[in-house]
Amino acid sequence: MALHLDLVAPVAVTTDQIVAPARDLTSLWAPDALRIKQLEEVATALRSSVICAFNQLLDLKDLNTGVHSTRLAEWGMRVGQELGLEDDTLQNLEVAALLHDIGKVGIPDSILRKPGKLDSEEYALMKKHPEYGWAVLRLLPGFERAALDILHHHETFDGAGYPAGLKSSEIPIVSRIVSVIDAFDAMVSSRPYRKGLAPEEAMRRLIMASGSQFDPAVVQSFLSFAQAEMATVFAAAGTSVDSAL
Repeated sequence: MALHLDLVAPVAVTTDQIVAPARDLTSLWAPDALRIKQLEEVATALRSSVICAFNQLLDLKDLNTGVHSTRLAEWGMRVGQELGLEDDTLQNLEVAALLHDIGKVGIPDSILRKPGKLDSEEYALMKKHPEYGWAVLRLLPGFERAALDILHHHETFDGAGYPAGLKSSEIPIVSRIVSVIDAFDAMVSSRPYRKGLAPEEAMRRLIMASGSQFDPAVVQSFLSFAQAEMATVFAAAGTSVDSAL
C-alpha cells in the first residue's frame, strides 16, 4: 500500500515574530528583577549604615579605637588581597577589621582608660571583649561570619590565645589577619602610660613572634608593603605615623 504524505508548504517566519515573544517574556520578569536589584541595594546600604553606626559608637567610647579600626581596615584589605582571598571573605575581613573592638563598649571606662597596667581581674574582663562583640554582631543577618572572625581575633598561632585556644589553620584566616595588624597598630600607637614603638621595632617584633603568636604567611604579607606604604595607609585613616607615636 502506498503511503501518501500531505506536504505543507513552509511558512516564512520573520525575526520579529521570534524575538517579540522573547521580549514579552523578558518584560514579565523585568519588574521582579528590578525589585530584586532594589532590595540588594537597600541591603547593601543597610549593611554599610550598620558598620558606620557601630564605628561611630566606638568613636564615642574612645576616639583612638575608632581611628585604630579604620587603619586596620585599610591594612587588612591590602593583606587579604595579597593573600588572594575571595570577595565575600574580603567583605567579612573589612567588617571584622572595622568592628573587632566593638565588644569594648561592654568594658568599663575605668579599665579602658586606666593609665597603667591592668591587674589580673581587670585583664580577665578585658579579655571578654571578643565574646561581647560576637554576641552582638551574630544577631544581625549577614554579620554572622564576621562575628565569628571577631570572636577569634585574639587566638594565637600556637594555640595559647583566647577565647577558644584555637591554633594554626583552626583559626579563621580573617582572624589571623586582624590579629597581626591589630598587634602592630597597638605597638606603634602611644597610650597614656607608654610611648608607641618605632614602626621598625614593631615590625621586628612581628617577625620574632611569627609562627608562635602570628601566622607567618600573614606577617610576611603585611611586612611586604608595611614599611614602604606606612605613611600612605595612616593618611588614608585620617591620621599620620607621627600622631600615632
